[in-house]
Amino acid sequence: MSDDVVELILNDHRKFEELMRGLRDSTSDRAGLRDELAQLLVAHGEAEEREVYPQLEKKASDDEDVEHSEEEHAEINKALLEFLEVKDLDGDDYDEKLEELAEVLNHHVNEEEQTLLNDAREEVPSEERAKLGAAFLVARDTLLKTNCGRIENVRLVVEKTKDRID
Repeated sequence: MSDDVVELILNDHRKFEELMRGLRDSTSDRAGLRDELAQLLVAHGEAEEREVYPQLEKKASDDEDVEHSEEEHAEINKALLEFLEVKDLDGDDYDEKLEELAEVLNHHVNEEEQTLLNDAREEVPSEERAKLGAAFLVARDTLLKTNCGRIENVRLVVEKTKDRID
């Protein structure tokens, strides 16, 4: 596995897509997949904001891209919380909240890949991307060990970042 932060982030993005496909499948273990997605989404976003975004902001052609990505993380977390609050995993509310989450997540992934990650490829030397990758992995994996995607924690994250989307 590459230690390049761009590749690590892209790998998580592909995992999000895989989990979303599973969550759409009525025969899958939706509860398990929802938990796995919540864990990875929260850990990924928090690790990016702590370890990656501050460095990319220094190199980005447009530092508003970083702020915009942080706002999108807040929107994703809000949609994730609403999805986690759904009780009936086979009902219409589940489908609606999954679609809302998919929309904000897909939008963010597309924009991040077209802006910040391209800037990182062009402006950040490979050795520095490797260091960022190592820091990102440590932060993400540490968060995953804390069960950071549990609904109580997602509520705290949403509360902490609500001013980004108001």
